[in-house]
Order: sequence, then structure tokens, then C-alpha cells
Amino acid sequence: MKNKSETLYIVIPCYNEEEVLEETTRQLREKIEKLLEEKLISSDSRVMYVNDGSKDKTWELIEKISKREKYFTGISLSRNRGHQNALLAGLMTAKKYADIIISMDADLQDDIGAVDEMLKKYYEGNDIVYGVRSARKKDTFFKKTTAEGFYKIMNAMGVEIVFNHADYRLTSKRVLNNLENYKEVNLFLRGIFPLIGYKSAKVYYERNERFAGESKYPLKKMLSFAWDGITSFSIKPITLIFNLGITILVISTFVLIYSIIVKLLGQTVPGWTFIICSIWVVAGLEMFSLGVIGEYIGKIYTETKGRPRYIISRNLVEEKKLEKISE
Repeated sequence: MKNKSETLYIVIPCYNEEEVLEETTRQLREKIEKLLEEKLISSDSRVMYVNDGSKDKTWELIEKISKREKYFTGISLSRNRGHQNALLAGLMTAKKYADIIISMDADLQDDIGAVDEMLKKYYEGNDIVYGVRSARKKDTFFKKTTAEGFYKIMNAMGVEIVFNHADYRLTSKRVLNNLENYKEVNLFLRGIFPLIGYKSAKVYYERNERFAGESKYPLKKMLSFAWDGITSFSIKPITLIFNLGITILVISTFVLIYSIIVKLLGQTVPGWTFIICSIWVVAGLEMFSLGVIGEYIGKIYTETKGRPRYIISRNLVEEKKLEKISE
């Protein structure tokens, strides 16, 4: 059993979220105040917005909110680095000041009511608490089918991932200390946290509708994200290509034997359609296979360069500390 009233930081990546930030701030302020009244967190707890190189007035709003609201702060990345890198930047920064860190999206589609249950699970001895969707009743048929298919494919590829869990989770400071040892550039945090280990639990919740703005994850980005997850954690695509190559080789051998026998029997007939189809099919498979292998080689290339995954240009927590010192 952990000691109660530890410091909580709620990390929220933001990219062009000016339409939702004020309402998000209102709801989270009420949540923080409620948790303080119940003595579940300390008064040093904060909500940390992470500006991921937004092109609108998101950072200006974060600065205003930070000055106006006691329990809100923020950091800003030097440029847009994508959701996973922005989330990682927030987690790595927050762990310097917090004992418990919860990550969620800025649109609050992830029910903040689940935070209480997450803290309860944490104080019961769990270092990771996954927020898991209990149902997808509000999703369209296409969205539901593709989303659930994503998790099934990931599991089939050998990637350990929590079904219907995105990036709404609670982690302890020691979990993030271990996360820091994972140096890969191609991030897929949903797959990394199960690898870290430690005792974990799940909290189920209903996902809400987005109350303003547009989703930052259209189909194209979702497909790219899914592919990154597969290629970052599994070599099964390459294994499948190898098996496919063996299969084609075996079939080609039988076709070759058949062709020789027919030739010797003098029963050869024009096979233009068969030849053309065979050439196109095999050529297509070869190009696809080269593309998959090239994807892995490209990831190796980006990993070997060892470039920083993000650069923090502003940290309002540290700036406030410097202001107090100067006073």
C-alpha cells in the first residue's frame, strides 16, 4: 500500500487545440480541486500542457492559463514532433516533479472521472493503470472495425498490447525512470509500457464525444501509426515475406517441371495470359517485399543517427522557479 497525497501531474499533448483548452482547463481544475479535498494528491500537483509545435494560438493560451491558474503549467517543443514524442517529452519532464503521472488527450474524450479509480488502483500497489474503453458504441462501424482490427493484428504480430487502450494511463515515477532507458526513435508507447513490467491494473470507461475542434488522427495518420507500431515491435512481416518467398519458389518449381513435361510430350500451347499474369503477380510481390524490408532498413537508419526525439524550448515550471528566485 502506497502513501496517499503524493504529487500528481496530468500530462496533455496539444497540437492546434485552441478551441478546447479553456473547457479542458475548467473541467480539470474542478477535478484537481476535488482530488485535493479528498486528500488523494498533494497541493504540488499540476496539469502540464505540452505544446507540440502548434500553428494556432495554443501556446499563447497555455501561457495565459499558467499565469491565471494555480494548478496549470506547460512546456513547448521547438517544433512539431508528433503525438508520441510530445507525450514522451511531457512524461520525462513531469517525472522530475511528480510521483504519479497520468497522460490523456486534450479533447477529454477520455473520461476524467476514471482518474479517481486510477489513483485508487495506484494506492493499492499498481505502478501502471491502463485506461481501457469498455465499449465502442459511439464509433461508426468503419471506425470500430478498423480500431479493433488494429489491436488484433498487433497481437497476431506478437506485439504485447492492451486491447482498446490508447494513451490514457497512470504510471508511477519509477516506471518512467525505466522508460528513460528505452532509446528508440520510432516510438510506440502502447507497446513499450507492457514491456517495462511492474504490477498493473485496468480501469474501464466510456469514451466521450469530442466537444470542440477536429480529431488530430484522421485515417491516414491512424494507418501510419499502426504500421509504426507493427514495424517497431515485430519482425513477423519479414518472416511472412520469407515464407511467401519459399511458397512461390515451391510453386515455381512445380510449374517448371510441368512445363518441361508438356514440352517433352509435344503438347505445348501458347501461354501468353498465364505468363503475363505470373510476371505481374511475382513482380508485385517482389516490390511489396522490398518495400517492407526497406521500411525496416529505414528505421535502422533513423535509430543509428541517434538524434534527439524532441527539444524543449520553454518550460514554464522552471521559468516560475527562476522568477521566484529573482524576486
